[in-house]
Amino acid sequence: MPLKQISIFLENAPGRLFEVTRAFGDAGINLKALSLAESSGFGVLRLIVSDMAKARRIAMEKHWPAKIDDVAAVLVPDVPGSLAALLEKLFQRHVDVEFMYAFAGFSGAGAVMIFRFRQHEEGVRILREGGAQILDAKAFGALDSESGS
Repeated sequence: MPLKQISIFLENAPGRLFEVTRAFGDAGINLKALSLAESSGFGVLRLIVSDMAKARRIAMEKHWPAKIDDVAAVLVPDVPGSLAALLEKLFQRHVDVEFMYAFAGFSGAGAVMIFRFRQHEEGVRILREGGAQILDAKAFGALDSESGS
């Protein structure tokens, strides 16, 4: 099962981040990984959550501009140069990284890099062929439906 991420576009104003995290917490949604980036007046909150369908529904109810993307979570060994080795494979095949962020502490096995590629399926295929360990939604405990699958 592919891993999905919700990106919520937030006005850069006091309480906006709290509003999202409170709404998701009150709904029983666990935040599995996140990134927050700021850009002139607004922020982009990228989240991998325990229940994507419920998060999507809440975002719609609250009228938060949001979108869902497939992302790739790649287990990166905790050794110098391991990220560069992954990026080199992508660079050689002309696959562009749209964004990425790190998630540390995944079962003590190193860091996990969350990637979104411009040519997403191609990027995932190249990493798999190169022996990279790609984590799916089940590994994160991230559901894509309110039914639990």
